[in-house]
Amino acid sequence: MKRIVVCLIWLALAMNMSAQKGSDLWLQDMGSTQVGKPELAIGQRVMTPTLALALEELKNIAGVETMRCVIDPTMDKEEYDVSEEQLTAGSDLALLYAAFDVRRTLSQGKKIRHHHEKPFYSLRLLNHWDNLDGSVERGYAGKSIWKWEEIDGDGKTMSRGMEDRVKMYARANASIGINGSVLNNVNASPKMLSTEYLKKVAVLADRLRPYGIKTFLSINFASPMALGYTDTADPLNADVQKWWVQKVDEIYRLIPDFGGFLVKANSEGQPGPGDYHRTHADGANMLAKALKPHQGIVMWRSFVYGANHKGEDRVMQAVSEFKPMDGLFDDNVILQSKNGPLDFQPREPYAPIFDNITKTPQMVELQITQEYLGQSLHLVYLGTMWKEFFSFVEPSRMMGIAGVANIGDTEGWCGHPFSQANWYAFGRLAWNPYLSEEEIAREWVLQTFPTLLKDQTMADVEKIVEMMMDSREACVDYMMPLGLHHIFKFDHHYGPEPDGFKADYPIEWCPVYYHKADKNGVGFDRSSAGTGAVNQYRAPYSKRYDDLATCPEEYLLWFHHVAWDYKMHNGKTLWDNLKAHYEKGVAEVDRFRQVWQQVRGHIDAARAAEVAHLLDVQYDNAVEWRDTCLGYFGKFIE
Repeated sequence: MKRIVVCLIWLALAMNMSAQKGSDLWLQDMGSTQVGKPELAIGQRVMTPTLALALEELKNIAGVETMRCVIDPTMDKEEYDVSEEQLTAGSDLALLYAAFDVRRTLSQGKKIRHHHEKPFYSLRLLNHWDNLDGSVERGYAGKSIWKWEEIDGDGKTMSRGMEDRVKMYARANASIGINGSVLNNVNASPKMLSTEYLKKVAVLADRLRPYGIKTFLSINFASPMALGYTDTADPLNADVQKWWVQKVDEIYRLIPDFGGFLVKANSEGQPGPGDYHRTHADGANMLAKALKPHQGIVMWRSFVYGANHKGEDRVMQAVSEFKPMDGLFDDNVILQSKNGPLDFQPREPYAPIFDNITKTPQMVELQITQEYLGQSLHLVYLGTMWKEFFSFVEPSRMMGIAGVANIGDTEGWCGHPFSQANWYAFGRLAWNPYLSEEEIAREWVLQTFPTLLKDQTMADVEKIVEMMMDSREACVDYMMPLGLHHIFKFDHHYGPEPDGFKADYPIEWCPVYYHKADKNGVGFDRSSAGTGAVNQYRAPYSKRYDDLATCPEEYLLWFHHVAWDYKMHNGKTLWDNLKAHYEKGVAEVDRFRQVWQQVRGHIDAARAAEVAHLLDVQYDNAVEWRDTCLGYFGKFIE
């Protein structure tokens, strides 16, 4: 039986530049002048917290017509239909999504047109790499937004400031359809599973639930031993299995809709089943069996390298490790893999694990936080990077998508004002990976800087969108063009260090390992005559990447060690092309600075000045990258 809610919404587009601020993200004040309350006709419908949020969003949207809202239980719970007169949704949550859809349309100055929406992925998650002490690994926007000391787990309360922050966080995620949040770092503290912290997690889960966001946790595989309950963490040990069953039961008593666990095991020193000569399948399945009665899932990361692969090319190790186990995982285990085979580089080919795992559900892990892309000091729009990945890996191969969050407790949430666009783009592509990265950028600009629309400066909107669309390629050019990779400074990954080598470090962490520059040339030979990494790819890519003549030039030095005087497609040598790319990258950032000066008059003063300053920083960094890298590589051809 369909249930009907009628909501009146009014139109008002009074904009005030001074009222715009980074903390409002892409949900800037639309200037609604509400008179009275909307009329509701809900019959016997229970006013749930989610329904109340949906109606609140609708009544604060600038609109012109009475909006009829229908809850149709025959539709999927996240499915909805929009027309000029009516929203039809499969649940209260879908109605909330529909309300944000209407808001997104009207805030771009568009008319509401009939369309139907259903998310492509059922799992659309943010992965927070937040630690219990408030630090954020690879976080560039302040400390964690989870203030654990401000949560009273027993009283189910939190501080007023945190209440407001969490509400805005949840609202922003719901506005782009993100439906899950992994609260803590994959390098997880065992304390996360203590009763003290689980009670605090339950308080957060209560605040996120009305917005359709399920709570997940990263776990330390050795938690039962680390917390003193067992003498081992062997997944085949009966006491260990019993502990996990009891712990999972405790979690679900506190959080009935808990989503499940994210696990980083036997990678970069983290404990795992390999410590006991067990397989990843042994470890994942133990956890999966504990979660199964509660419909929970295990997301097991494939980012493993080192211990069992001494001397093997690092980009091959995930396939080597997991392909023999394909089909051995329980059905509530999902293999979570990075988009590339190395580590979130400015450009790398897609990860071949998506070609090689066919019997185990998979999801892709993208990095929203800009660890290797200027760390929220550089303007780098990542929608283009992620669409590049989807051009190689069909979205239907995966059942979910995760993004390593770039969120912190600074006023602007993400560090750089334009880094907010990457959070936004992740959510939109998680909802529909076939959306255009350019259209997503345009959506974000119009919603984030609404005075551009008010002032009818669409030409300036297009200038900003073009700058965003070009920004990732510019970053590749001034950092690591033509397939160069991982030549950052040690540990913090900010700035160039192509000569980097430390004898006490694993060689796979050293820049010289990846570019292998010598007097004969530069690049990592992963051809069939080298490490053979090309053979992990499906046809036609395996053959295309293997041949120096057909390998795409953007991946050239990823797959081949190439002579400095090698003639490329434009007839110029590799060295001449390398220099040209570095020069172009610097020139592009300078162009971005000029574009911003042209458009900033329509942006509020605070954000206009902040972006201008950060573009100056980015330009100086680009110059440093160019001069350092060309100076270093130039020594080999003198």
